[in-house]
Amino acid sequence: MRTFILLSLVLLCTCVRAQSANTEADRSLTYYLPDLEYDPSIPTPESFLGWQIGDWHISHDLQQAYMRLLAASSNRIELVEIGRTYEDRPLLNLIFTSPENHARLEELRTLHVNWNEPDGGLSEADIDRVPAVLYQGFSIHGNEPSGGNAAPLVAYYLAAAPLSEVGEVLEKNIVVFDPAYNPDGLNRFASWVNSHKNKALTADPNDREYNEAYPRGRSNHYWFDLNRDWLPVQHPESRARIAAFHRWKPNVLTDHHEMGKDATFFFMPGEPTRVHPGTPQINQDLTARIGTYHAAALDEIGSLYYSGEGYDDFYYGKGSTYPDIHGAVGILFEQASSRGHLQETENGLLEFPFTIRNQVTTALSTLEAFGELRDELLTYQRDFNLGGVTQSGYVIDADGDPGRARELANILSRHDLPVQHSTDGEREAYYVPKTPFTEAAFEPILEFEDSLFYDVSTFSLPMAFNLPYREVSGGAPGGQTWSAFDRGASMPAVDHTQAAYAYLLPSNDYYAVKAVYQLLDAGVRVKVSDQPFATGGGHNTFGRGTAMIPVVGQDMSADELHALITEVENETGLDFIPAASGTVDAGGLMFGSRAAYQTLRKPEIALLVAGGTNSLDAGEAWHLLDQRFGIPITKLPIDEVAETDLSRYNTIIMPDGSYGDLHEDVATALKDWMGSDRVLITMERAGSWAAKNGLAKITTRKVTDPDSSITQRPYEMAYRDRSGRVLGGSIYMAEGDLTHPLLFGMQREEIPVFRTGTLLYEPAENVYATPLRYTDAPLVSGYSPREFAESAAGSAAVLVSGVNGGRTIAFASNPNFRGFWYGGNRLFMNAIMFGSTISGAAVE
Repeated sequence: MRTFILLSLVLLCTCVRAQSANTEADRSLTYYLPDLEYDPSIPTPESFLGWQIGDWHISHDLQQAYMRLLAASSNRIELVEIGRTYEDRPLLNLIFTSPENHARLEELRTLHVNWNEPDGGLSEADIDRVPAVLYQGFSIHGNEPSGGNAAPLVAYYLAAAPLSEVGEVLEKNIVVFDPAYNPDGLNRFASWVNSHKNKALTADPNDREYNEAYPRGRSNHYWFDLNRDWLPVQHPESRARIAAFHRWKPNVLTDHHEMGKDATFFFMPGEPTRVHPGTPQINQDLTARIGTYHAAALDEIGSLYYSGEGYDDFYYGKGSTYPDIHGAVGILFEQASSRGHLQETENGLLEFPFTIRNQVTTALSTLEAFGELRDELLTYQRDFNLGGVTQSGYVIDADGDPGRARELANILSRHDLPVQHSTDGEREAYYVPKTPFTEAAFEPILEFEDSLFYDVSTFSLPMAFNLPYREVSGGAPGGQTWSAFDRGASMPAVDHTQAAYAYLLPSNDYYAVKAVYQLLDAGVRVKVSDQPFATGGGHNTFGRGTAMIPVVGQDMSADELHALITEVENETGLDFIPAASGTVDAGGLMFGSRAAYQTLRKPEIALLVAGGTNSLDAGEAWHLLDQRFGIPITKLPIDEVAETDLSRYNTIIMPDGSYGDLHEDVATALKDWMGSDRVLITMERAGSWAAKNGLAKITTRKVTDPDSSITQRPYEMAYRDRSGRVLGGSIYMAEGDLTHPLLFGMQREEIPVFRTGTLLYEPAENVYATPLRYTDAPLVSGYSPREFAESAAGSAAVLVSGVNGGRTIAFASNPNFRGFWYGGNRLFMNAIMFGSTISGAAVE
């Protein structure tokens, strides 16, 4: 088979060479790699591509084809496909080690894993038998391409360099090589810059080559920043990578990035005052020692560099920080970006090949440091993991919402945590042991050494899911039965009893809206109750937001309706309760009451994109609706709104963005569109724009300036003072009206909200139009600029206003933050499904 693959790829190589056009001036392999006697049987990147790395930006299909060719050519490599992207591109790992080690690879992997287990059967005396593991990864941001273009060269070096150079490190250790963290983004960017490349290169930053079209190549298919997804693991790229991480338990993980063109080259460690308290000092010490190898290597080629400033090691959802809470060393590299082939910079002309060379150089210096420090790295990892073992844990209450709680359990299990599940106690619950990782991912944090953050300052998973939890000692609590949680288990079995009169679907489960949409999409008439009620003498109780599906009056027979509902039950795991009568218990309103039951319309959604819209926020809404709820949307460029027939939509979503230069015709078109059953949903600054243009009634609250009385400050403090006023990401508590349609299905009034930015809304004058507002002491976790929490107290988190009979629902923050803020996007989905039912008396 290996011979067949090799021959096939050689033929592909020939075709690529034959079709290549004029290339740049010759640049030899030794520009990038040490001048060595490489194995001539291993094809170089240039021999495969027909052009030297750096002449063009490598597309993902060519990169992965070359990796397959290498694996077919070398006995030092095992190639594993660990997953697929949304665009069905393969995610590859190349496992590098000696041929002798490959013959017993699983044995060595198990030995390494057991080294970190308290019952692994190994002691410190076994360290020489245990392989250390290095995980090298490239270009998680697709438009930071020097890493992904360096990957073929580094892989070639590992496959073809003489044993005198790599023999010892491969004989004693294992290298897991991830050539493209983000294949979809890498390919999107390569296509852009290659399509706009000049033969006579221009460094003019105004050239189209250096100005990507929306949404740009940084993100994945759904426009997410994958370097914020190591903790939430909402995407297939992250899920495959985290599974590989825990399969191999690396001692060092590298993450090759780019930064602004006028910078130089950065390597970890970063700012010493911005390290998460869960990361021990020895981690930073080892990082600094590895950094000396990078400095020496960059000195040798004369490249400028810096370290110890600018970047932090705080948020465990980034690639260079996630390893730190698992006993590994995460290393961030940042190369000044040519963002194409050539850029004018304050350091002179920056060529794409130069950026690649720096990434190759530090990848090789990492390999050297890893080999020489292996024993210290292994010892640190073992001490960290064995020292983190406790008898404590966390119990997470499902809060009456099995779907939302199950999704949190899915995330925890993806991080290789032994999650347990119980359904036989008073309430459904999950248990997870307390480890350094879970402590960091659960507990709020309010004290910081520094006030500057590169990213968010908190990331409590239970708060993201709005689920109560408590710490317990002695393992999973007694008094109830616990079983191992199985992420791949099928949906729970439900009762498929056919209803004689109506079907009832309670609103408590996160995925109730998904089930309702499937019925509406099939043409079923669905009503929603805005009152709680009971049936069967109190045997069955139903909250506000319960969907009622009458058997009569449908455009299908009773049997066809039952078959459809059975199909929806099987897909969602939700149980529709059959009702034999339209009568409810005393105090409730009967099913035929128009006062309590309103007919739902099927959402027809346009999501405004491009222009000044924030692609991250837009992508989060797109992903939520498309992937999680199966609701189709139209991604409508905002500059085309005025020329578009908007009558086909009853819901328009306007994400956060910069709308100062948006043409007034857009506002006119949206006002003409607004009417009965029409819902405009705005997020953050989109709400301010809507208010300014007569689409909403919102008053912005002025934030108190704590420094307004200061008349003089030292010049050197200007940057820190300004940066300290930035709210990069913290959690604030809001209080909701559980009788309001936007909160249907919620169990508790207190709802944690994730905030970035300092935009605040005043509550509505209409006392019914502020369904969610911040509490009097709202900050619950994270850094808050001085006196901002006081300014936020009592302000509106959600406002409902409108014009022309339509509804404008304005979220003061992003309810879908990074795809995992399930507590917030529950309200967002309610706005889509139930927004049109909000009474006119409750509109500002």
